[in-house]
Amino acid sequence: MNKLIVLSLCALLLFSCKEEKKEDVAQQPIKIEQYSIEQFMDNENAFSNGFSADKSKVLMTSNRSGIYNMYTVPVGGGEFTPVTASDSSSVFGISYFPEDDRILFRMDGNGDEIFKLFVKDDSGIKILTPEKNVRALFRGWAKDGKSFFYGSNERDPKFMDHYEMDITNFESKMIYKNEDGMGFGGMSADRNYIALTKPINTNDNDLYLLNTKTNEKIKVNDSISGNSPQDFSPDDKVFYYTTDDSSEFSYLMKYNLEDGSKEKVVEKKWDISSFYFTRNGKYQVMFTNEDAKTIMAVHDVATGNPVEFPQINNQQINSASFSRDESMALLRVGGSNTPVNSYSYDLSTKKYNQLTDVLNKDIDAEHLVSAEVVRYKSFDGLEIPAIYYKPKQATADNKVPALVWVHGGPGGQSRQGFSSTIQYLVNHGYAILAVNNRGSSGYGKTFYKMDDQNHGDKDLKDCIAGKDWLKTQEIIDPTKIGIIGGSYGGYMTMAALTYAPDDFEVGVNIFGVTNWLRTLKSIPPWWESFKDALYTEMGDPNTADSVRLRKISPLFHTEKVKKPLIVLQGAQDPRVLKVESDEIVEGVRKNGIPVEYVLFEDEGHGFVKKENQIEAYGRVLKFLDTYLKGKDSEVINDGATKSTEIEKES
Repeated sequence: MNKLIVLSLCALLLFSCKEEKKEDVAQQPIKIEQYSIEQFMDNENAFSNGFSADKSKVLMTSNRSGIYNMYTVPVGGGEFTPVTASDSSSVFGISYFPEDDRILFRMDGNGDEIFKLFVKDDSGIKILTPEKNVRALFRGWAKDGKSFFYGSNERDPKFMDHYEMDITNFESKMIYKNEDGMGFGGMSADRNYIALTKPINTNDNDLYLLNTKTNEKIKVNDSISGNSPQDFSPDDKVFYYTTDDSSEFSYLMKYNLEDGSKEKVVEKKWDISSFYFTRNGKYQVMFTNEDAKTIMAVHDVATGNPVEFPQINNQQINSASFSRDESMALLRVGGSNTPVNSYSYDLSTKKYNQLTDVLNKDIDAEHLVSAEVVRYKSFDGLEIPAIYYKPKQATADNKVPALVWVHGGPGGQSRQGFSSTIQYLVNHGYAILAVNNRGSSGYGKTFYKMDDQNHGDKDLKDCIAGKDWLKTQEIIDPTKIGIIGGSYGGYMTMAALTYAPDDFEVGVNIFGVTNWLRTLKSIPPWWESFKDALYTEMGDPNTADSVRLRKISPLFHTEKVKKPLIVLQGAQDPRVLKVESDEIVEGVRKNGIPVEYVLFEDEGHGFVKKENQIEAYGRVLKFLDTYLKGKDSEVINDGATKSTEIEKES
């Protein structure tokens, strides 16, 4: 036999053996520790609120106590010192005062979103906006640091007027009376111009500049497009904004306040989501939304040169805030498999200090999974982007159940960020496909508008196509796929169980809309300026649209639901009222299938208290383990109502 042939055969056999061994190894499940819901929810959520006047310390907001409170930490890192010790309502820091150690913060009533502004000083805590049922939102400090601006609906519950509060006597004056349902978009440092928006639909809006001296409104955009105010130049001569006029994605424009001329500044292949100058104009900061990931770019204004920031553990910088003298920055840094930490960064020395270490010490970071961006074809050939999380223990020989995860909205986006809830479910053997169905933001305005007045139809079919894609993955058990979502995602869960009752094996509805007629009529009064735009996308419940809205509301079709369901709701929710969940549970229970209801009296639109998060998502896993992972081939409807209900009281 030819020696060359013999050698080739030997090499082929050796290669084949190696490949078999590699394949054997690949088929072995990776052994990881499974962590409890208490351990995952003990990942701290902490974020910085700004430097003290002397830059010696940083104000932090953290939920380490079980709910959000304020703390301080040395600028170089170290121990947290508590500032507040609330055990009921969450406290959210805003910032230190510009020239002293007083602290501005906000609270609402257990999630009712009626925020109040407070000041904390050496003498204690004082409420600055005490009016009952009046909402107040911080809008920034004056450049001289002697006052701050805020929005309030004190005059009219439907409209947010613009106020300035003096920080020596805390007296307020109205700067702009909002009688036209405008949205606030910023004010020039000299107070001569206010940027205002008027929504047309959920993507498009008109952009105006109000001259506060003449009271003249100047319309900035020439055509129907999506426009977002960004910032005024430090010399107050130029106004910057983003627009998608004649483009799929938002790009940066500048408007000359003296002569009204406009010029394109930067355009990218993705949306420019944010742009601003630091206080004295030394740096300009820009963020883009690139395939559901945040990318930051900072430039020195004088030279135009990019400013390098540290690469920290191959994670992305999600936000940056600068000290008043522009010498230091606070960075929020994280990844899909790493919770977000805060860092202080000295721009001159290039040194950074980690201020937080939020991952629970009990959790091995190697056991967390990284997100993978995937795309699949929907029923009509449209490409749908999604974020895919695969359990490390899953293999072709150890198939796992899966969940289609639907974001909030309408118009939200599943992002490549860290979620303790997603990591908890994946850690316990559930693959998750976080779909960005048509109507999601971040993929161009055509894609964004594709679900207008089409909800519960094509967007639902995109989710079903996601389920079909999961079924083709070798690590997925195709008989065990459920759907989960909150708010609009909760609606999609109920739409799936109602209008496609055989496609998903279980549903997890987290404060989801189930009656569009009621929800659209009962939106909070402070959303008045956005109401018409929302009606343009969803339909007007006071017109003939009500027929279609009733048709797409799962509440009126509960008899079709035949798969197990769990519903979670906050009683203080002003967006999706408690009655939505009450009635959907009552309707589905009549079908005699398993229904669980988890209600929290002290939560709103989202659960912020650790004990409630533990209860909520621990119950979700138990539900999934029972009815999805451990399910039989079908749920037998024997007429018995298998349901439990838990109510958490404040």
